[in-house]
Amino acid sequence: MILLSVKAGLRPKEIAGLTWSVVTDAGGTLGDAIHLPNSASKGRNGGRTIPLNPTLREALEVLRANRGDDARSDAHIIHSKRGEGYSPSAVQVWFARLYGGLGFDGASSHSGRRTFITRAAKKIIEAGGSLRDIQELAGHSSLATTQRYIQGNSRAKQNVVRMI
Repeated sequence: MILLSVKAGLRPKEIAGLTWSVVTDAGGTLGDAIHLPNSASKGRNGGRTIPLNPTLREALEVLRANRGDDARSDAHIIHSKRGEGYSPSAVQVWFARLYGGLGFDGASSHSGRRTFITRAAKKIIEAGGSLRDIQELAGHSSLATTQRYIQGNSRAKQNVVRMI
């Protein structure tokens, strides 16, 4: 769940609703992206395609191999010991307990998503993209929403002003 949050920027609802069919191709092979339908995301236009980070892809391959028959296309990637999928609320509680147990005050199920968006924003220019690309990866309908996730960096501001 941590990698789905930090390496793909998924919301708790998206983590809870993730099935193997959204990360596999028609032949059942693990693909190169997460293809989130609107129904698995937030709102009418929340569906999007998120390229799979190599670390996340490797973890999904290992998980799928360990699951065997439990990795059929309609099965939830994240599920309880009983084999049932988690609810979005259960994902939020899981993160709260994890972060609380590690002593991270104020961290939540959205912390990994914020980290993903901030890191992506810092790297997007190097990749030849723009903040609009980050907005699409995040599944935000407004660039203003995406900007609220991105943390500023005082040293970077000083450096860029020196470069102008």
